[in-house]
Amino acid sequence: MPTVLVFIDHPGQALHKGQLELLTLARNIGEPVAAFNGDLTDAVRTTLGDYGVGTIYRPSADLDGALVAPKAAFVAAAAREANPAAVLLPNTFEGKEIAARTGIKLDSGVITDAIGVSADLTVTKSVLAGAYTVQAQVGRGTPIITVKANAVAEAPAAEAAVPEVATVDAGDFGPAARITHRAEKAASGRPALTEARVVVAGGRGTGGDFSPIEDLADALGGAVGASRAATDAGWIEHSAQVGQTGQTVSPQLYVSAGISGAIQQKAGMQTAKVIVAVNNDADSPVFEIADFGIVGDLAEVLPQAAAEIRRRKG
Repeated sequence: MPTVLVFIDHPGQALHKGQLELLTLARNIGEPVAAFNGDLTDAVRTTLGDYGVGTIYRPSADLDGALVAPKAAFVAAAAREANPAAVLLPNTFEGKEIAARTGIKLDSGVITDAIGVSADLTVTKSVLAGAYTVQAQVGRGTPIITVKANAVAEAPAAEAAVPEVATVDAGDFGPAARITHRAEKAASGRPALTEARVVVAGGRGTGGDFSPIEDLADALGGAVGASRAATDAGWIEHSAQVGQTGQTVSPQLYVSAGISGAIQQKAGMQTAKVIVAVNNDADSPVFEIADFGIVGDLAEVLPQAAAEIRRRKG
């Protein structure tokens, strides 16, 4: 059975939902092994075994003094050691840069924005701002694939493994930008935007008041997103931006409130399973891609929706 290498970066005390999805996808293709960066706790090691990981590769030196260069060197070194059929990484900004650098080191092809990977390593992905879905295969070297969150339902293996730990030397990763300061981001209690099953996003139509957006997101147990117009106006931090120049999300449910639905916004959320749009302009482009549309004032519609959801939850 071919091995599939999954890059796991700093999960903390428990593996993240997106990391569990990558391990599940790897197991659907072959036997998962992990290139693991960070503290390997007993709980995390057990979870890796529960998801079928037979070998955990760890770097011989600290990778966290610089940006992505040492991580790419480590993933490439782990791939040389494991000789996998494919390498899977998260479809984050950092994940895609690590994939690109790893591709150069391994002389291999890279596919980003995957929403599915079959057993023969045919990749399904969306292109042209989400307007088309295509299938692609890497024609050179070891396929290196970044996978969007929510592409697969995470599930442990039928039989747990007992992972072995191996150390690999990333070698000299060359000149790199150094990290001089870190500041911890305040915890919101909501899921990460790129991993959330539900995203509620607001735009110019909020007028700067994101409280209805946040309230509905909390009622649904989802994350809060925003359009570029909202982040540029300073109404919400830029890390919440969904779109061509922001985060790409693929949740089960995406609620667009007060967002016109221009092509830049569509590029970041068009692969959502269900799209609900709320806008007071009946001619807004967002209704062209929405599964359900409500023409109305979000300040009236969203609080009613949140109240009804909480009532039904009891």
